[in-house]
Amino acid sequence: MMHRFIPVRRLFSETKCSLPCQLRRRCFSQVARNEIDNRDDLVRKMPPFDHSPPPYTGPSADEILSKRKEYLSPSMFYFYTKPLNIVDGRMQYLFDDKGRRYLDAFGGIATVCCGHCHPDVVEAIVNQTKRLQHSTVLYLNHAIADFAEALANKLPGNLKVVFFTNSGTEANELAMMIARLYTGCHDIISLRNAYHGNAAATMGATAQSNWKFNVLQSGVHHALNPDPYRGVFGSDGEKYAKDVQDLIQFGTSGKVAGFVSEAIQGVGGIIELAPGYLPAVYSTIKKAGGLCIADEVQAGFARTGSHFWGFENHGVVPDIVTMAKGIGNGIPLGAVVTTPEIAEVLTRRSYFNTFGGNPVCTSGGLAVLKVIEKEKLQENAFVVGTYLKERLSALKNKYDLIADVRGRGLMLGVELVTDQKLKTPAKLETIHVMDQMKELGVLVGKGGFYGNVFRITPPLCFTKEDADFLVDAMDYTMEKM
Repeated sequence: MMHRFIPVRRLFSETKCSLPCQLRRRCFSQVARNEIDNRDDLVRKMPPFDHSPPPYTGPSADEILSKRKEYLSPSMFYFYTKPLNIVDGRMQYLFDDKGRRYLDAFGGIATVCCGHCHPDVVEAIVNQTKRLQHSTVLYLNHAIADFAEALANKLPGNLKVVFFTNSGTEANELAMMIARLYTGCHDIISLRNAYHGNAAATMGATAQSNWKFNVLQSGVHHALNPDPYRGVFGSDGEKYAKDVQDLIQFGTSGKVAGFVSEAIQGVGGIIELAPGYLPAVYSTIKKAGGLCIADEVQAGFARTGSHFWGFENHGVVPDIVTMAKGIGNGIPLGAVVTTPEIAEVLTRRSYFNTFGGNPVCTSGGLAVLKVIEKEKLQENAFVVGTYLKERLSALKNKYDLIADVRGRGLMLGVELVTDQKLKTPAKLETIHVMDQMKELGVLVGKGGFYGNVFRITPPLCFTKEDADFLVDAMDYTMEKM
């Protein structure tokens, strides 16, 4: 039976009418605290794990927060009413300064793929650091060549020339510049609701006002987002694709530099593009002389389970692939991979990246690829992700707060609304559930333009037992609302 819920706004208003002023601010949190105190009999135990971090002797959370406010950019925000001080990590678990263990279902924003402090990755990084931390790509070193070869072997077709960067933003900036140089055109088409970075060109390709500053952003056209849940054409990918043709005909010279998209929009709220969309758009872009860029910063490196790369789920082969995050399991590393012919454009001038492809990061990246293969993490992402999605879908049938469960593998989204028909974003409810799940020991992310989508992107070593613990925590929290 579908459970009705009391929206947070209504609960706050009812509290104000019935309680003395001194109790208004703490009533909701006190109820939640009492629920947490009695949770042991209602929520299954966190799966056992054989690691105890050493005692923490560093500054307190309050001291760190004070330093952040004084010395770091005010643009830095944090999750939770009381932010966590995370000091240790092992595989799919994180530990705070008190030694409490948390199930990490966010993975450092889809970044930790092998697991926190995976011994093989740590060993590769430490060994390389001891021998040579940095020189320059102007000298030879086997680490960058070995990793480039291994990476190229994971990609289809003639995608075998690699440029290393330090982040996803850098990778997407470079990819867009390559497309413009190769085609001689400036216009690039991106999707509404997309996020591709926060530098000059990538901010132009990003299409959420939350992430865009009022600075010059030229030459990017944003097409209708093929969003099966909120989009105007539902799951009809070919209808959305026609908008790209219209943009080319009525917004450009008829020729374009390229098209850039994620296979699953991460920051946008784990939105998987409607079926049939990418093949149709890729065909349109090719006819307009453009290149197709696949942004695999979040969906790549086995996260979707069924395939190693997100674009493979759509049956397309891009001209350029960008990647970061999971490529290094948490170290600053990104890459652009393209064909030999397209790669030639960077020889017209000098292209150089001081830290891109340094020995430490590329040694770590190669270790990541080996761990994914050795531990069959792609298969695990598929099996556990399928199981987790099924359990989350069962919750959707139980609570009308949950409007949509989507994604693939271990890149899943859960959208919350206060009205199923109007699809009204449940912003406050999302924050409340997220905060209470943290109290139960589960960390999830949130995203989407309205901030009402749980982003579930754990390390790929996540187990079915972990999935059960996550869903039970979400179930328990929603049942008490």
